[in-house]
Amino acid sequence: MRAAKQLGYQPNAFARGLITRRTNLIAVVISNLTNLNYPEVLAELTQRLSAVGNRVLLFSLAAESDVNEVLDQIWPYRVDGAIVAARLTDDQIEQFNDRGVPIILYNRVGDMVPAASVCCDSASGERELVKHLLAARHRRFGIIAGPEDSYVGEERLASARRSLEQADITPLVHRGRFDYDSGKEGLRVLLDQAGGKLDAVICLNDVMAIGAIDCARTLFNLSIPNDLSIVGFDGVGPATWLGYRLTTIRQPVRRMTQAAVSMLLERVENPGMIPEQRLFGGELLTGQSARLG
Repeated sequence: MRAAKQLGYQPNAFARGLITRRTNLIAVVISNLTNLNYPEVLAELTQRLSAVGNRVLLFSLAAESDVNEVLDQIWPYRVDGAIVAARLTDDQIEQFNDRGVPIILYNRVGDMVPAASVCCDSASGERELVKHLLAARHRRFGIIAGPEDSYVGEERLASARRSLEQADITPLVHRGRFDYDSGKEGLRVLLDQAGGKLDAVICLNDVMAIGAIDCARTLFNLSIPNDLSIVGFDGVGPATWLGYRLTTIRQPVRRMTQAAVSMLLERVENPGMIPEQRLFGGELLTGQSARLG
């Protein structure tokens, strides 16, 4: 071994993989990296996987519906497993199963075909936000939602709508893209539709909420939260900045990523484990962007 080092010999990881049948490669599939929650998730996953000798292959999607194209890119690498933060069809989950590649769905669940998953309880988080907004006597609501192909976005939208409808309130809804510009655009459209009369706007992620706050202040000269309450979801870093102090639900990213990595590595070592779903509650950050009761 000493002689090998002196000669500058470097072990070939792929050759070793032919013997061990392991590549130590983990595919991470993430949709919409402009959503600031995902860079934090990616950093945590990379750190945890690297700490135990794995390397991350990142596959980024512009939209969740693009996932099929990415799968064709994954298979040639013979990855040991995958963590997927994008919506998979039953057929796509079966493709992983047929190849013996364990997967963990991050903030998603399978439809009919079961798959191991780690999720934040988005429905509960939206219910909590709506409960506090209603308690503060807000009655005219708008929602800035995400794209229709987003599993997380649709879950949050359904929960917020259901909670408001139980209070006999039908909110105005505008579809965004989970980015800053669509938050600005969404607030402008909602206020135009409402004739300038809204009490609260529920943004289904923090980045859109930040865009909405900037639009409210600069375009409509509104005071937040005195004239309009705006809430988000995720608890990303900029949400705590002094200029925003966003009222939001913070996802427990460290605990969720730790669980995702642990569950995946267990399945790499023990193929055929029964799919398990772990659900994590979010934390309400009251901030200063909304009047709550």
